[in-house]
Amino acid sequence: MAAADPLPLLLVALPAVILACRAGGALVQRIGQPPVVGEMCVGIMLGPSLLGWLWPSAQHWLLPPAVLPFTGVLGQLGLLVFMFLIGLELDLPSLRGNRRGALAVSQASIALPLLLGSALALVMYGPLAPEGVGRLPFVLFIAVAMSITAFPVLARILGERGLYATPTGALALACAAIDDVTAWCLLSLVVALTVSSSPLDAAATAALTAAFTAAMVWVVRPLLARLAARSARPSGSGEHHESTLIVALFSAICLAGLATDRIGVHTVFGAFLLGTVMPRGSLPIERAASRMRSVAVPVLLPLFFVQTGLRTDLAGLTEASQWLWAAAVLAVAVLGKWGGATLAARTVGQDWRSSLTIGALMNCRGLTELIILNIGYELGVIGPQLFTILVVMALVTTAITGPALGLLHRPSAKSTRPTPPVPAGRGTGRPKKQFETR
Repeated sequence: MAAADPLPLLLVALPAVILACRAGGALVQRIGQPPVVGEMCVGIMLGPSLLGWLWPSAQHWLLPPAVLPFTGVLGQLGLLVFMFLIGLELDLPSLRGNRRGALAVSQASIALPLLLGSALALVMYGPLAPEGVGRLPFVLFIAVAMSITAFPVLARILGERGLYATPTGALALACAAIDDVTAWCLLSLVVALTVSSSPLDAAATAALTAAFTAAMVWVVRPLLARLAARSARPSGSGEHHESTLIVALFSAICLAGLATDRIGVHTVFGAFLLGTVMPRGSLPIERAASRMRSVAVPVLLPLFFVQTGLRTDLAGLTEASQWLWAAAVLAVAVLGKWGGATLAARTVGQDWRSSLTIGALMNCRGLTELIILNIGYELGVIGPQLFTILVVMALVTTAITGPALGLLHRPSAKSTRPTPPVPAGRGTGRPKKQFETR
C-alpha cells in the first residue's frame, strides 16, 4: 500500500507555522521585545508544552509525523543560511580600534560562564545527564552553552535603542563578535569529543577542522574575492549576474556545511565559517545575501523554532527538583555572563552604567543559544528535560535584555541624548537594522 502524499499536509503546516511565528514576533515587538522572543514562544506553544497538552488532536492535525521530516529539513536549510549571515556580519578586522578592551571583556564573559557552568554540570551529571554520555563531553557542553551571546540580537537592539554609534555600543558589538567566534570554536571541540570514539579520532577531527579552516581562509577566500570583483563589473545583464551569484553562494553554503558534517563536527560550522571569510565591501555579495535573507529568515527559519518547540516539554517538568535545577541554570547563566562582562568592562575603564549595559547585552542569547542546544540534543549530550530547562534559560535571558536596558538608559539620564541613526554596515552598503533580531 503506497504511503499517503505528505504534500497536502505540508501545505497546511507551512503557512500555519510561518504566519504564527510572524504574528508572535510582531506582537512582542509592541511591548519592546525582539521578535525572536515571540517566535521562540510560538514554537514552544505549538509543541507538547501547550497545544499538545491542551489539544493533542489539533497538534497532530497541524503537525502530523509525516510532515516533520520535511519541515525539519527546510528549517535546517534556513538555519544554514542564517549561520552564513551571522558569519558575514562578523567583520572582525573593523574591530581593531576596540581590540584590547573587547578581548578582555569578551574573554571574561566566556571564562566565568565556562567556570560556573562546569561546576554546575558536574553536579547535574548524575541526575540529568543521558545514560551513556561521558562526563567530559557533558560538562564541556553545558559550560559552552552558558557562554553564548546572540550577536544578531545584540546588534539589532543597539540600533533600535540608539546605542549603536556610542562607545558603549561599539565595545559591546566588538565583544559579542569575538565571543561568538570563540564560543563556536569551543563548541566544535565539544562536538569532536562527543562523536569521536577515541582520543585519536578526536585529534584527527580537530586536525581536519583546522585544515578545512585554513583552506577556507587561504584558498576559498581569494576565489570569492575574484568572484565578487567580477560581479561588480558593469554589465547589461545585472539581474542575471545577481541570480547566478545567489546560486553560487547557496551552493557554497551547502557544500561548506557538507564538508564540516563529513569531518565530524556540524553543518552549521561550515556555513558560519564561509560567512566569516566572505570579502567585505562587495555590493553584489551584499545584495545577494540580502535576497537570501529575505526568504530564508522569515520563511524557513520559523520551521526551526517549531522543531525546537516540539522538543521542549514544559509539562514534562512535573517535579519541584526539576524547577529548582531550572532556577539554578538561570542563576548561573545570568551571574556568569552578565556578571563576568560587567566586571571586566569596569576593569577596562567603563563606568558602572556602561559596564552594566555591556553585561546585559552579552547576557542576551536568542536564536544562537537554540542552535547550540539543538546540536547537543541531536548528539545525545543532553536529554529532553535538560533541553527544556536550557530553552527556558535562553528565552528568559533574551527577554530581560530590553527591560534591563530600559532601566539603565532612562530618558531623564544625561547620557541618553538622541544618537545619530544607525550607520550603514561596515562598508556593506546596508543599514545594520536590516539584520533580523535573532
